[in-house]
Amino acid sequence: MKRLMSLILFLVVLVSACTPTTADLPTATVPFSTATLPGPQINTTRPPDVKQSAQTYLNMWADENYEGMYAMLSRLSQDAFTKEDFIKRYQDTTNALTLIELTSEVTSALTNPRDAQVGYTVNFETALVGTISRNMVMNLTMEDNLWKVQWEEGMILPELKGGNYLSMDISAPARGNIYDRDGNALVAQSEIVALGITPGGIGDEQHGALVSYLSELTGLNPDYIRSLYEYAGPDWYIPIGETARSNVDRYYSTLSTLGGLNMNYYTSRYYFNGGVAAHITGYVQSIFPEELDEYKRMGYRGDEKVGRTGLEAWGEEVLIGKKGASLYVVRPDGTIETRIGYSDSQLSQSIYTTIEQDFQAEVELAINGFRGAIVVLERDTGRVLAMASSPTYDPNLFDPNNFNSGWMLADTLNPNENRLLNRAAQSAYPLGSVFKIITMAAALETDTFKADDVYYCGHTFTDLEGLTLYDWTYEKELPPSGDLTLSEGLMRSCNPWFYHIGLTMYQRGLTNSLAEMARDFGLGSPTGIGQIQEVAGNIPDTVTEGDNVQLAIGQASMLVTPLQVATFIAAVGNGGTLYQPQLVEKIAPANGDPTYEFEPIETGTLPVSEENLAIIQAAMRSVVANARGTARNPMLGLQIPIYGKTGTAQNPPLRPHAWFAGYTDLGNPDRPDIAVVVLAENAGEGSEIAAPIFRRVIELYFYGRPSRIYPWESSLYVTRTPTSLYTNTPAPEQTEETPEP
Repeated sequence: MKRLMSLILFLVVLVSACTPTTADLPTATVPFSTATLPGPQINTTRPPDVKQSAQTYLNMWADENYEGMYAMLSRLSQDAFTKEDFIKRYQDTTNALTLIELTSEVTSALTNPRDAQVGYTVNFETALVGTISRNMVMNLTMEDNLWKVQWEEGMILPELKGGNYLSMDISAPARGNIYDRDGNALVAQSEIVALGITPGGIGDEQHGALVSYLSELTGLNPDYIRSLYEYAGPDWYIPIGETARSNVDRYYSTLSTLGGLNMNYYTSRYYFNGGVAAHITGYVQSIFPEELDEYKRMGYRGDEKVGRTGLEAWGEEVLIGKKGASLYVVRPDGTIETRIGYSDSQLSQSIYTTIEQDFQAEVELAINGFRGAIVVLERDTGRVLAMASSPTYDPNLFDPNNFNSGWMLADTLNPNENRLLNRAAQSAYPLGSVFKIITMAAALETDTFKADDVYYCGHTFTDLEGLTLYDWTYEKELPPSGDLTLSEGLMRSCNPWFYHIGLTMYQRGLTNSLAEMARDFGLGSPTGIGQIQEVAGNIPDTVTEGDNVQLAIGQASMLVTPLQVATFIAAVGNGGTLYQPQLVEKIAPANGDPTYEFEPIETGTLPVSEENLAIIQAAMRSVVANARGTARNPMLGLQIPIYGKTGTAQNPPLRPHAWFAGYTDLGNPDRPDIAVVVLAENAGEGSEIAAPIFRRVIELYFYGRPSRIYPWESSLYVTRTPTSLYTNTPAPEQTEETPEP
């Protein structure tokens, strides 16, 4: 024990001897810290909410974001199904269902640390078999701290497990017809004959009979038919047109003996008489491959023809009726497992238009040979009684079963002709002097001028600094019109009078009154017709004096459609009510009650007092009835009260556009009064071109036949030259603007 204590003492002394003294250590300059160390921190990541994850997946399904859905699958599921197969499975099912909308709701969730099971309900709203609902289960697994879907085919529909798929058996009613207001067929399913000529096969004594029968069958002018093959080679095929088989059968005993006549039979949707009112009816075509999925979603089989333009497109839903359908679950071997949806078909409906077939055909002939349009409205209702756009086209040529299609469709689609454009509603033009009606209304309503105010109408207008503008009498080398009241200014279509109005209004601070009045007359906005496509045109705000001066005579950058003009002309004639133009008289199933019937729709009232409107009406009457009126000569002898206005709209470097707009005031309830607008593109003066066409339309409507030929015709509907009298020939270069009446 003593030895142990001695040893410890020795070691203590030894250690002390080896340790430096305090004096040997450096002095500390930093005080001793008493702070404690922080405790350990543990970061944890809370797993995502499984219900939210499941709903995200279902929302992607509703949005058809199949790639996003695939990204949420577990690794095991992605190994089992490629992205392409996964997406195709959903797309095929969506198309088969004719899916309109998918809605879903998560109803329950059971969660374990690494796995979860979610209950959910899916509602499939379909186009053909109503709503299908299913309660299903989604299994999920945790991967990389995210919930991933363990996918199998039954998650689309429980019935699709094991490779089953859906098939929709569709029964479609026949497409409805399109009729005129009296029930005459414009468009219907029919047996058709495509007619053509091989010139070398025509017997020497058969030309007259052949041309006569072809004219009877197609409605084409005999001289026009002769011109088609007159210079053709003997072996050429010359397409003529189509007719209903019933017409051919009526004359078959004679037609079969005519050499050179080719008749090719087919069954399809037939547009009668070469497509009367083609821009109104529109046409149908087969569904294109790139459209197939979209149309299948809407309940189409894919082999139907669908409306592309006009009433065929607007009325697609009523024309096709309601398809009947059975939705089947089909096994991989092609056998049916069960039916999970069903609906009955409903008959299609037919559209009865407001037009009269024979009158429409005659109106089309009235503008034939020009690029242009005619619109005829029932003045007091807005019914469209005729709407012609020239050149027109034959909707039958869009059917590949038509033998003539391959020969004639290219001409129909020629962009230089632009035949498919409805110039009555889809093309806008400067209005020229017809706009003076609106300028006169603005002058009267703003009290800038009165009807009996007098202005000297000379050859020139020089009130704009540095610019000389001319009256139409200058170019015609006629004496100036002299002193005119405002009403007489409209009668004479005096440009200086209306230049003066535009400048005066601008200088008095009424800088935008003309434009505002034009808009209140319905210009610059769609008419709302809806049943065909239309453009709005343009009524710009005026920025300078010059703008307002030009707008006052319907020039500058203003653009209007013939349909818009007809609408406001009708309003001037009926006392101020703007009606929405309409093309549909009724819609009805075969032998059933109408589901729609025409009712006039008022869209506004002209902002013109009764007194001022009467002044404008009287001035429009004088345009036709007064010896000095610009339309006096074209209307001579016409025993129907006409109120109108000529217009010649400059369109340099081409010839001006010819306008005439007017209405009748006969007051015959059996033949209601009408408003008519005629536009002939780049044809010349309104008084010389558009006014005679207007007269013919009036006579066709009230008398059923024209009383005189046009100045440019050698006989009724035959021009003096083999081509159109007026073409897009540039006018002589002008350095000063000289608008015409």
